[in-house]
Formats: sequence, C-alpha cells, structure tokens
Amino acid sequence: MLFNSLSFALFFPVVLFLYWIFARNSLRLQNIILLISSLYFYACWDYRFVFLLIFSIALDYYTGLKMGSSEIPRVRKFWLVLSIAINLSLLGVLKYYNFFAESFAEGLSLLGLSVNPHTLNLVLPVGISFYTFHGLSYVIDIYKNRIKPERDLVDYAVFVSFFPLLVAGPIERATHLLPQIQKKRVFSYAQASDGLRQILWGLFKKIVIADNCAELANLAFNNHEAYGGSTLLLGAFFFAMQIYGDFSGYSDIALGVARIMGIELLRNFSYPYFSRDIAEFWRRWHISLSSWFRDYVYFPLGGSRGSIWLKVRNTFIIFLLSGFWHGANWTFLAWGALNAIYFLPLLLSKSNRENLDIVAKGRLLPTVSDVVHMLVTFTMTVFAWILFRAENIRHAFEYISEIFSASLFTAPELVRKDLLLLIAGFFILEWLGREHPYAIARFGFNWPKPVKWGFYYCLVIAIFVFTGKQQQFIYFQF
Repeated sequence: MLFNSLSFALFFPVVLFLYWIFARNSLRLQNIILLISSLYFYACWDYRFVFLLIFSIALDYYTGLKMGSSEIPRVRKFWLVLSIAINLSLLGVLKYYNFFAESFAEGLSLLGLSVNPHTLNLVLPVGISFYTFHGLSYVIDIYKNRIKPERDLVDYAVFVSFFPLLVAGPIERATHLLPQIQKKRVFSYAQASDGLRQILWGLFKKIVIADNCAELANLAFNNHEAYGGSTLLLGAFFFAMQIYGDFSGYSDIALGVARIMGIELLRNFSYPYFSRDIAEFWRRWHISLSSWFRDYVYFPLGGSRGSIWLKVRNTFIIFLLSGFWHGANWTFLAWGALNAIYFLPLLLSKSNRENLDIVAKGRLLPTVSDVVHMLVTFTMTVFAWILFRAENIRHAFEYISEIFSASLFTAPELVRKDLLLLIAGFFILEWLGREHPYAIARFGFNWPKPVKWGFYYCLVIAIFVFTGKQQQFIYFQF
C-alpha cells in the first residue's frame, strides 16, 4: 500500500475515524487500533511477511523482559547476544545469503575452481532492515540500562510496527517513541494542519520531482551505451533528485501522517543538498540511520578517539556497513567506501564539525564561499550516487568512463525544460524554508489567506498535472 495510492487514501481516513472518534476516550483502544491498522497495512504487501514481523516483535519483547528481570551481567549478555544473533541471522539469510553464495563462487572461479552455488528463491520482506533495527536498538538500550523493558506487549508492538514508519523509516528509538505511545493523545487542529502541510510537501517531492526524474534517470542508466557523457551526467543529476525527492518525500509523508495522529517521529532529512562538506551531508541525510550507526557501532568502536589507524578503521567500518545495509551488491559497498574516502580528510584534519548550523542562517543569500562548497559537495554526492544506482560494478565503471569522455562536451539529450524549471522552483522553496523542519512549514504564513491557500492549491494542481508513471518508493527494497 503506497502512500501515494488510492488504497491509502481510503485506508487512512478510516483509521483516523476509528482512532479519533471511536476510541478518543481510550488510550488502550487507540493503541490496539494502531496495532491492527499497522499489521493490516503490512499485510497488504504480502500477508506472509506479517508472521515474520510478529516473530521479530515477540523475540525482542521477550528478550527485553528476560534482561530486565536479571541483574547478572552474563545472563543479560546472553539474552542480548541471542536477540542480536537471531535478528541478524534472519536479516542475513533473507537479504544477503545469495550475495555471499554467489560472491564466494565467483572468488573460487578466479582460482580456477568451478562451483555452482546453491541460492535461495526468497522474496525480501519489505522494510525488514528498518524494523530489525528498531528491535536491535531496543534490546541494546535495555542492556545498557538506558531504558526499562516495556511490559505492555501492545505498546511495544506499536513501537516496532507503527505503519507510517514500518516499511521505510525513519528508524525510531524506544526512548523517543514509546513514551508517546503510552501518553494520552488529544486531537490538535494545529498539529493536524501542520501534518497535512508536510504530507502535501512530501507528495509534491515524490510525485512531481522524484517520479518525473526517475523516468529520465532510468533511461540514462538502463541505456548508458546509447548516450554521451553530458547526457549521462544529466542522468546522474536526475537520479540524485529522484532519490532525494523519493526518500525525503516518504519521510515527510510519514511524519505528517504520524503528526495527525498526535505522534512526532524523528526527523530524517534536513536539506542535505545544501551541505558544505560531506560530514555535514551525512548529518543531514537519512539522519535516523546515520545516528543509529553512530550510537550503536561507531561510538562503541571508539569513534574518533585513538590512533589515526583506529580513526580510519572506524570510519570505513561505519560507511561500509551503511552501504551494505542498503543492499546485497558490491555497488553499495563501493558507494560506502567512496563516502568514507570523502569523509576521512575532514576527520583527520578535525574539520568534520565545522558546519553544524544550516548554511546562511538568518540571511537570504549565501556567501560565495558557501556556494562553492555546496557545489563541490553536491558534485561529489552526485558522483557517488552513480555507484548506488548502477546494476553492478562493471555498469558503474562503464557509466563513469563515458562521462569522462569527449562526449561530455556535447549537447545533452533527455532534457525536459519543464522538469528543470520544476527542480529550480523546488530548490528555491527548499532554500527559503531551510531553517524550518520542512520547506513549507512556515511558508506564506504572513500572506493574505487567499494567496496562501492559492499556493497550496498550486502544489495540489502540480501533483495532478505532473503525475506520471507511478514509481515504488526506492527505500522499500531496503
């Protein structure tokens, strides 16, 4: 069930009616409705996946209780290791087994040994990487005594399976979401209207920007041998816009849907394409995943403390894991390694935390230095996205090599002037709203009502006018 589908447009109002009208006086009933709605939402993808989700919920709920009932360190560690091992084993088999089997066979073939790997014909459960990380953070936080185990199974199950974030994040923490699930929620018109604005902006990002860019990006990447370097460079730019509009659009819709229900989810994007260096980019892109790896992997490894060797090791571990989290393909590992190479000079020169505030804060225009740094960072990011989008390493190298050929200086094909104008307008709105949680959060608040509502209607009209071929959200595959 896609957020931008008719089925969700029918599903969500029914949930809201039951949640705010039928169960308005009962927190327990509200949470039960959330749980049933979330399981139904997930079953719409494939009902078989629901059983795996329920198993994951039960596993971490039970191990959390067992850790909470003991003060003996080795007993607590046993239950922690058991939960992590089972969770990662399921994720490994379903998502990575075929990759390892095929890579092992290819490695042996280089030694002259012929092996036919046994692969599994498995369908990857949608969102498994997201809800697995929900559960892992929960049990690790209990082990570290950051939280107490949740004894109410319904409340815990809602934390893991809450439908706005279930299939593509953000990756929530129990310390942030569980208290909201346990607290009485009262309908707020201001909160609901803000949620609707964020949903509108998310739909604009997804349908108008991402889906239209996807058509041209797919043409470039799927037929790279037919185009020159300038066209392929433009295709890489379109993919950069596609993945940002697609994923941040999903996050905006998820946050807006949750806000209408009185729940605030973690922010997942903060204008990453206005970053002045790669370190800033990773503080603003997929924030919930970056912070998850930082808190549960990078810091326990020692972070940026210790010798230069340890700093380099930890940086590569965190970026390679981030790449591998995205999928079982060498391209994702290469993408992660390239970002580690980008990041290391900043870390080793201790300049990775120079740009903590949003660019040109309190000013309309950036400085020349800011513009140069943003353009360089954006160019590096677009180049890295080629590895992310390519089918395999060979495809990536062929694509890149054609860009850096004489054809780079020819006139590009696949030019859609209307789309380029839309992207330009999109960047202007993002820039004007960059100090707010999302671009149109406060946009036009001081305008006369007819003008302000006219702006909203323009966004709605654009969504209908520029609706193209519906594209599945990219991060559903992860």
